[in-house]
Amino acid sequence: MDAPGPGWAAQTLRRSPFLARDPERYEIETLIRMAIRDAVNRNSRKPFYWGGLAGYQQLEAIDQALSQLTSVDPDSTYFEQLAQQVRRALDKNRTLANNLKEAHQWLQQIADCLRYPRRSYTEDPINSRQVAREMQELLDRFNPDPKYQRPQSAIQSKLDRLWNLYGPDLLHTYDLPGLPPDNQQIESLFGRLRRHQRRVSGRKSTRPLREFGHYQVLFSADSPADLLHHLRTVPLDEYRKHRQQLENAETTRRFIHCLHRDAEGTMQRLVNSYTDLSVQQKYDMCNI
Repeated sequence: MDAPGPGWAAQTLRRSPFLARDPERYEIETLIRMAIRDAVNRNSRKPFYWGGLAGYQQLEAIDQALSQLTSVDPDSTYFEQLAQQVRRALDKNRTLANNLKEAHQWLQQIADCLRYPRRSYTEDPINSRQVAREMQELLDRFNPDPKYQRPQSAIQSKLDRLWNLYGPDLLHTYDLPGLPPDNQQIESLFGRLRRHQRRVSGRKSTRPLREFGHYQVLFSADSPADLLHHLRTVPLDEYRKHRQQLENAETTRRFIHCLHRDAEGTMQRLVNSYTDLSVQQKYDMCNI
C-alpha cells in the first residue's frame, strides 16, 4: 500500500463535510480575538475611565469564557492555547491591576467628596468651606506606600500639589448656584457639531460651522410636503438593501460597545452561541 503524499491531511480536511470550518463558529472565534485585541489596547480619554484597568477586567471576563469553551469542546487546542496566553497576561499584571483598582477607588472617593458631577443645586445645599474640610480629611487619610503602591502615590502627590496651589480657587461653584464645575457639557456639544460636519463633508476642516453651524439642524426642504417628496423618490427595495448593509457594517461597533459596558455578559452570550452550535453539530452527525 502506498504511503500518503505530502499535504494529505489538509486535503482530507477540505474534502470532509464534517471537519470543514463552520462559518458561525469561525465568527465567534473572530469576535473573541477581537475582544482580546480591544482589551490590550484600551485608551483612557474619558474622565474616571482608565483603559488599562478596564482592559484587565475585560481580560478576566474573556478568561472565564475561554474556560467554559475548553470544557464544552475539550478537543479544541486553539481555545486552550488562547486561554494560556490570556492567563499568562493576567498573572503577569495582577499586582499592578490591583494597585490601579485601589487608586481608582480613591479617585472615586475624591469625586464623591467634591460632589462631582453635581446633578442638583437645590437638593444638595453645600458650601465651599464644608467641601474644603472634607477634602482635607480625605487627604490626611490617603497615605500610600511609594515603594509598593506607585499608582496610589502618583495620585496622592499630584492631588496634594494641586490642592495646595489651587484648592480655594476651585470651590466657587459651591457658593454660586447654577455655576457649573466645568465646561464638559459645552465642549461635548461643540465636539458633536465638529464630528457631524466632518462626516457630512468628508473633510477635516470644520470652518463651515462658523457660518452655518446654527442652521445645520434644519432640513434643506422648503416644506414638509417637499421633504416627503424627497423621501419617496428612494425605492423601498433600494432603501432596505442599503439599510441591511448599514446593519452589517455596525456589527463590529455594536459588539465592542456591548463589550465595554458588560464584558462578562457579552462573552457569556458568545459562549452560549458556541455551545449551541457544538450541540447542533453533534446532533446532525448522529442523525446521518
